[in-house]
Amino acid sequence: MKRIKLYLLSAVAVLSVTSCFEDRDDNLISASEINDFVWKGMNVVYLYKADVPDLADDRFASNSEYTNYLNSFSAPEDIFESLIFERQTVDKFSVIVPNYFDLQNQQGGTTMSNGLEYLFYLVPGSQTEVFGVIRLVLNNSVADGLNLQRGQFFNAIDGVALNVDNFASLVSQETFTINFADYNDNSTPEVTDDTVTSNGQSVDVFEQVYTENPVHQVETFNINGQSIGYLVYNGFNSNFNQQLNAAFGQLQASNVQHLVLDLRYNPGGSVLTASYLGSMITGQFNGEVFSKLFYNENLQQNNTNFNFSNSIEGVGAINSLNLNKVYVLTTSRSASASELVINSLKPYIDVVQIGDNTTGKTQASITIYDSPNFAFQDVNPNHTYAMQPLVANSTNRDDLAVPSNGLTPNISLIESPANFGTLGDVNEPLLAAAIADILGTGRLLYPTAQHNEVKNTKEFLPFEDQMYIDSTLDINIAEQ
Repeated sequence: MKRIKLYLLSAVAVLSVTSCFEDRDDNLISASEINDFVWKGMNVVYLYKADVPDLADDRFASNSEYTNYLNSFSAPEDIFESLIFERQTVDKFSVIVPNYFDLQNQQGGTTMSNGLEYLFYLVPGSQTEVFGVIRLVLNNSVADGLNLQRGQFFNAIDGVALNVDNFASLVSQETFTINFADYNDNSTPEVTDDTVTSNGQSVDVFEQVYTENPVHQVETFNINGQSIGYLVYNGFNSNFNQQLNAAFGQLQASNVQHLVLDLRYNPGGSVLTASYLGSMITGQFNGEVFSKLFYNENLQQNNTNFNFSNSIEGVGAINSLNLNKVYVLTTSRSASASELVINSLKPYIDVVQIGDNTTGKTQASITIYDSPNFAFQDVNPNHTYAMQPLVANSTNRDDLAVPSNGLTPNISLIESPANFGTLGDVNEPLLAAAIADILGTGRLLYPTAQHNEVKNTKEFLPFEDQMYIDSTLDINIAEQ
């Protein structure tokens, strides 16, 4: 037997594990080289290893049995999916990618993008017709240069009317024409009599290489003697820790007394960056436990705490607001590290959540490469597959995890075509609700009738809705 030691090369964790599979003749497994990588990687780090019989250390009695098992899968995706525990209900987030360069770029915030994010709905009275609304225009993107705006409606692409069968593929093109429309609620609270009508306007959009600074918008409002900070933060990307800290420096210089943190379109990201954000909001809990990570049964000695901090490695001192209360805006797309921040702050300060239920993701992942130590160094040159499996569960200081059905808001307010507004405008519904609560003027009333949203399965890139550990891997193999 060989002992495999797995190290996360960062301040966050050190993993050590004993695995009972023997080295196997490379000639025997050459036909299933990638499948071999998939099984070995999942066998070592997968959070739900104990729940998947095929990942048991004693699953195979001989090399030939193992080789036959690998060869029974025609594609790496097939063996990977066979090893996922309850894909529809428990592990909805582990992914395998055929090109790790794309994954690395996405982790760094770089993708091919036109700078637009959308929501899609059924046209009132129809079960097939679809219309879209621009929910977000990314700064310094193609769409930003075209002066496109959040809240613009469209019902066709390239002159083709949107429907439930074609809308996802039409907006996934590298280049296309958006055909705009007008939305009319006919001055009634009911959705059934609303109409969507083409207005003859259009614009051509195209994708280009784009790197998003997740610090999307920072504002300060002085209302009735109260200084209110507002931050739109769209991803926990450690490459932009300095920009995030600078945003809090701006808020700190403005002497904000209240903070509205807008995470409505934030799908998650770095656990360490999430702990930094928590430290920026507070500051009075330096060194105390922010969140915890719990690994699989073989890796319990590696369970890790992330603590509040007063500094960021490579950046410097954290700009902290020392708040005892924070307002967080969420939608069903607020996931992972966004939920971690809310959940981890609750034992320490008052967190007022406004919007919709969050996604409900409590697990963290890590990138696994086909190399002797599962790190990118010395990666197998014969292919570019990588995995992003769930490896740990996250809880707050009190060992409470984010529930699988998401975090429930204190003030429920769901975005819909009837209540879209401009981000950073004090009249935008979610922000206005936070300001009203801060000022004690009572809760605002907005239309509650719900539109039938249509999910775009191609909207999110493979790495979206992830909470991941900033680290590389190093595995040393020594005979025992």
